[in-house]
Amino acid sequence: MKLKGKAAIITGAGQGIGKAIALSYAKEGANLSLNVYGLDEERVKLLVKELTDFDVQVIVTEGDITDEKIVKELVTNTMNAYGRIDILVNNAGILTQSLIQDMSVEMWDRMIEVDLKSVFLTTRQVVPYMISQKSGRIINTASQLGQKGGVELSHYAAAKAGVIGFTKSIALELGKYGITANCIAPGPIETELVAGINEEWKIQKRSELAIPRFGKAEEVAPTAVLLASDPDGNIYTGQTLGPNSGDVMI
Repeated sequence: MKLKGKAAIITGAGQGIGKAIALSYAKEGANLSLNVYGLDEERVKLLVKELTDFDVQVIVTEGDITDEKIVKELVTNTMNAYGRIDILVNNAGILTQSLIQDMSVEMWDRMIEVDLKSVFLTTRQVVPYMISQKSGRIINTASQLGQKGGVELSHYAAAKAGVIGFTKSIALELGKYGITANCIAPGPIETELVAGINEEWKIQKRSELAIPRFGKAEEVAPTAVLLASDPDGNIYTGQTLGPNSGDVMI
C-alpha cells in the first residue's frame, strides 16, 4: 500500500472529490483526519464506517474551515491522534454562479473565504509540524477555471487562480524542508457541487471538452494518491495537474 501508516488531513471530505480522495487514501493505508461541514450526523457515521472498513483510523472535526478556531482544532486533533501530519489535502470549496454585474459583495467574499482563504489558514497551521518532520505533502484542489476563466464564475476562477499562485509560492518556500506543494485542477466533475450549476452551462461546457463528458470524482482521486506517494510523487512540486477531459491543455 502506497500510504501505509501516513497521517492525512483532508478538508471538504464529506462528499464529491474530497470523499473520493479519502476513500483512495484509506485503500492505500493512510490514517485520516477529516474536516466536514454541513453534513447530518447519520452521513458522518456512514462516511466513517465506509473508511474504517479499510482497517485505518479515522477522526472527524466538524465545522467551517474558514474559522481559525476550527482549523486549530482540526490540526490539534490530528496531532493528538497520530503524532504527525504527512499529507494535507485542501479540498473544501463552494460553487455559486453569477454574472459579474449581478454579483453581490457577499457572494464574492464568501467564495474567496472558502476556496482561497481556507487554504492559507490550514497550510499555515500545518507547515510548522511538517518543517519539524522535514517532510510533508501539500495538495490543493484548484480548478481548470483558475487557468482559463469561466462565464458566470469570475469569483470562483479568481479564487482558484489564487490557489495555484499560492501553491507555487509555498513550493518555493518549503522545498528545502522536504515539503512538496502541488495543485490538482479538475475539469467539470459530476459532484453535488456541479449539480447545482444551470443545465445550459453544463451543455455548453460538455461541447467544449476533448473527452465530451464530465469526469467522476473517483477519476480525480488517483492524482491525489500520486502526489502523496513515495517515490511516485517525490519530485513533483509547484505543479498543477489537470484531470480535466481536455478542457485545458498545457
